[in-house]
Amino acid sequence: MNSINPLKLLQLKGAWEQFQTRHPKFPAFLNAASKTAMEQGTIIDVTITSPDGRQIGTNLRLTAEDIQLLRELKEMVK
Repeated sequence: MNSINPLKLLQLKGAWEQFQTRHPKFPAFLNAASKTAMEQGTIIDVTITSPDGRQIGTNLRLTAEDIQLLRELKEMVK
């Protein structure tokens, strides 16, 4: 496993703050989802649509380990 670069973490935090400014609805959505829908067995379904209309999508069913990772990531960006 690679070591964590503290400088990169600080840069990531700044980038996340800028992202929140540009797209305020998305972090609010993630926050609401984490409070009400993130439990073992929850299915996350993601679809990305390019400007020309092409779509790609996938989904995943959350495990207990996934939820723990998401909690830890949430704590990192507070």
